[in-house]
Amino acid sequence: MIKVLFVCMGNICRSPAAQSIFQSFVKMENLQDKIFVDSAGIIGYHEGDNSDPRMIEHASKRKYVLDHLARKIREDDLKNFNYIITMDDENYFNVLSMASDENEISKISKMTDYCKYYTAKEVPDPYYGGAEGFEYVIDLLEDACYGLLEKIKKDFPELNGKD
Repeated sequence: MIKVLFVCMGNICRSPAAQSIFQSFVKMENLQDKIFVDSAGIIGYHEGDNSDPRMIEHASKRKYVLDHLARKIREDDLKNFNYIITMDDENYFNVLSMASDENEISKISKMTDYCKYYTAKEVPDPYYGGAEGFEYVIDLLEDACYGLLEKIKKDFPELNGKD
């Protein structure tokens, strides 16, 4: 099982949206039995909370369901996940500081590294903004999730075969 973890600050906006979007892409490719998807936050302030209602609303307009309960990233996550995808530089460096070896470091990347069309350097936090911020984040995440799935299929060619 290939494991993908999305990470943002509080795990109530960007990372659960990325989780839901990526899960939908995985399901479209019929890979849900081969790819496990989760999300977490750098801080535990929102642990156990639902996603931000505004993100739920905007995601639902595109048929994404955000039903994840927020959790804080754990050291074990760096050992257990194949890909740890962060939303911005701050998240990236926080997760990087948790890594205990080169193998764990090699698993960590930024979401925008996988964008095909957008040239953003980070997925901005929409928490303090308006509706357009949430829509833009979902646009970025859709683009990057597509690119990430392409990368995983390239890293694991056996995923391209038919069952």
